[in-house]
Amino acid sequence: MDEYHKIEDRDGMRIEWNVPIEVDDGTVLRADIYRPIEEGNYPAILTYGVYAKGVAYQDGYPHQWNKMIEDYPEILEMSTNKYQNWEVTDPECWIPHGYACVRVDSRGAGWSEAFLDVNCPREIDDLYECIEWAGTQPWSSGKVGMLGISYYSRNQWRVAAKRPPHLTAIIPWEGGNDPYRDSGYHGGILSQFSEIWSKVQVAHVQYGYGERGKISPNTGLPAAGPVNLSDEELAKNRVNAFEELKKHPLDDEWHQSRRADFSKIEAPLLSCANWGGQGIHPRGNFNGYMESASKQKWLEAHGDSHWALFSSGYGLDLQKRFFDFFLKDIDNGWDKTSPVTLNIRHPGPKFVPREESEWPIARTQWTKFFLDLDNKALTTEPAGESSLEYDGLGDGATFWMPALEEEMEITGPMAAKLFVSSSTEDADLFLIVRVFDPNGDELTFMGSTDPNTPIACGWLRASHRALDPKKSLPYRPYHPHDREEKLTPGEVYECDVEIVSSCIVVPAGWRVALTVRGKDYEYEGELSDFAKSFHYGTRGTGGMTHNDPDNRPEEVFGGKVTLHTGGSRDAYVMLPIIPPK
Repeated sequence: MDEYHKIEDRDGMRIEWNVPIEVDDGTVLRADIYRPIEEGNYPAILTYGVYAKGVAYQDGYPHQWNKMIEDYPEILEMSTNKYQNWEVTDPECWIPHGYACVRVDSRGAGWSEAFLDVNCPREIDDLYECIEWAGTQPWSSGKVGMLGISYYSRNQWRVAAKRPPHLTAIIPWEGGNDPYRDSGYHGGILSQFSEIWSKVQVAHVQYGYGERGKISPNTGLPAAGPVNLSDEELAKNRVNAFEELKKHPLDDEWHQSRRADFSKIEAPLLSCANWGGQGIHPRGNFNGYMESASKQKWLEAHGDSHWALFSSGYGLDLQKRFFDFFLKDIDNGWDKTSPVTLNIRHPGPKFVPREESEWPIARTQWTKFFLDLDNKALTTEPAGESSLEYDGLGDGATFWMPALEEEMEITGPMAAKLFVSSSTEDADLFLIVRVFDPNGDELTFMGSTDPNTPIACGWLRASHRALDPKKSLPYRPYHPHDREEKLTPGEVYECDVEIVSSCIVVPAGWRVALTVRGKDYEYEGELSDFAKSFHYGTRGTGGMTHNDPDNRPEEVFGGKVTLHTGGSRDAYVMLPIIPPK
């Protein structure tokens, strides 16, 4: 045992701080292990990630913490909350239940040495070794599960595809898998999220940030390791995540090495998606459920913020029932749970749980609403020949359904077909499915990272319009993003746009609209105090903006874009209308 590896009993747990785990290239990773004091063999819940296990949730993420306990005060009653970390489970909620929790700092972050290259393939090799290490410890039952949000979710998909023998079950909670389509390049358009994320969530937890960073309230040690490096040394010891992303504008080998092959995943899984995660997570959760080879798999979808339900009583109950069945062999009836559980979203917000047998829902009425350019309307019949021009970087146009005569549920993936010409060699299309009340006020929700998230979003760079016919589905056009096909100015091109899955029950008297524009959605209503102060709050995009001048130069994308209808050009948005059971 080295000077940093300590063992103590406190708050009903045996805790090992900074346990060294040496991986095959000689790098020493550090983990904190929480387990019952009583000797025995326990299943492990393991996480591996970049956010530094020594940073207290309340200290590192005060905006999110305060919002969460305001909305879900039961969290304050479920434990002392001394050991809460961002995006991972609270050990005080699991150790009394007969589990061990293993938190590993990923290489280059927190207390784990080495070069920091977030989400790189080497991290998954490390994670494989950590799972096998945890599954063979004297306190271990040999069963390892993974449970965590986002970073701690996306690497679950990837390591599960490698099938480590001791990995028994996974709960990827709000985590994408495809770094190109899910979050990096929306429809081929560069997202700036990783630029903000790197500064806000990663820079201050790099190994070697040392005493300048947060201090663990439980150990009194710096959360970013025992050494103090200069800014120059830190910069040499990491990849600039956003600048590296910018080097890969097409879906090349770099992106492909950072995603899982779902067809190789066999472990039982519970994939938990957020309707409001537009632009970062839900696409991976829905596709992972549909495409994984696991014979035992479940899908759950919910709303609210990116972090709250995971830690709430609702989330904990769901997680325990799944893991009790697979990690502890408790016959609790989980195997009889419906394959799909959807928290159906209504204005309010109100969420009504409903069980389904499949995803997308089999009884879906895939309904095309055609663009009427002259009247800026959505109609059930194709419109006549017409065109509508807007500024390529402007607000575009909004197309409206009439006020609904009766309630309408929209739940599932969506798609649009547009016919577009540009005055330049390219154009970026931003599509937003929107809902308005009878007074004309827009309905938005607390999404994963923004308090004013619209119903659904889709994006496409016109030069990336090529489709992969083998992977495309009627409700999910799939673009290979492996080449650019520049536009001839004035020529009309057919563009199919994937719109991220969502859910809303629209009341009678309300209106559904589709906006086609040349820039990000911007909520025009009043902002809450939280929306004004939260660093990812950007009037609806949650930090996932698309304004990088290198990727969207004005001379290319700032021309005139024209929509076309008529003849063989039936432009439409296809919505998943759900009839009652």
